[in-house]
Amino acid sequence: MTIDLLTLFPAMAQAVMAESILGRAQRAGLVKIRVHQLRDYARDRHKTVDDRPFGGGPGMVMKAEPLVDAIEHLRGEGADRAHVVYLTPEGKKLTQGHVRSLVSRHQRLLLVSGHYEGIDERVREGWIDEEISVGDYVLSNGTLPALTLIDALVRLIPGVLGNEESAGTDSFEAGLLEGPQYTRPEDFRGRKVPEVLLSGHHAEIGAWRREQALARTRARRGDLLGTTKTAEKTILKEESV
Repeated sequence: MTIDLLTLFPAMAQAVMAESILGRAQRAGLVKIRVHQLRDYARDRHKTVDDRPFGGGPGMVMKAEPLVDAIEHLRGEGADRAHVVYLTPEGKKLTQGHVRSLVSRHQRLLLVSGHYEGIDERVREGWIDEEISVGDYVLSNGTLPALTLIDALVRLIPGVLGNEESAGTDSFEAGLLEGPQYTRPEDFRGRKVPEVLLSGHHAEIGAWRREQALARTRARRGDLLGTTKTAEKTILKEESV
């Protein structure tokens, strides 16, 4: 997979992408991530990428010309054309299922990081394929949401994680939050590891983990289960297969 990120803050992105799983995945050649400075596509000597909004109002709006020039230059054409994603609070809220869909459907992504009061609406209408939000809150710019999306995407690429089963047991993968985890020592200040995890009975351990995941999801994110007990029974049945 190839991911291009168009941003006003490339240093912010590069610092994060050099570390941990993202850094290792790039060094192993499993993903190519390229960061581009939007100001490089500005048409004036001052590298202007924003202007006052028509009709008045606070803040500034990112200009159409540099954005469109950058998108058209970076996205490519034909079979190699990148899927262009704009990170905005007004987009569709990101889910794990959505991340999986992006990985399976697209070999190239171009992520557009907004700033100020957003981008000129004409760019959204003519050059953006999809709009994504990482949550119901507002950040100073779209680079951090873009990095969140990149991290979620990269860890699903085959070969990126040391243990291929890790992604499948994460929260949201089976419609549940992940249950509690323990490691050594067995007794920490009087708090002991549940006996079932020390039993060596894998079927019993699996059943306990599914029950704990369901209980945690019910208590913290009941919206993931729907409103009926049938949803819970269906999840437990599917997880036990």
